Amino acid sequence: MSNITPIGQRVLVKRLEAEEVSAGGIVLPDSAKEKPQEAEVVSLGTGGKDDNGKDIEFAVKVGDKVLISKYGGTEVKVNGEDMLILSESDILGIVG
Repeated sequence: MSNITPIGQRVLVKRLEAEEVSAGGIVLPDSAKEKPQEAEVVSLGTGGKDDNGKDIEFAVKVGDKVLISKYGGTEVKVNGEDMLILSESDILGIVG
């Protein structure tokens, strides 16, 4: 897939790499790493309308670093990179 635009209140994010060294200084192999919960917003969906017909604005913007739920969303490959499409409600907060 070369380019993806999410539909509705969905967001395309790229997970940021997890720490390779534990707090105690132990180097962690890939199999021992947890899925990173921090991601960067790559693309926003087409949005939606509320019950009164008003546009619903996204709380995040492209480039924001966000905290996401560990197992939410759908994994996709875009230009050979692993990305995640998730509902904006699966974003727990903005980092920084």
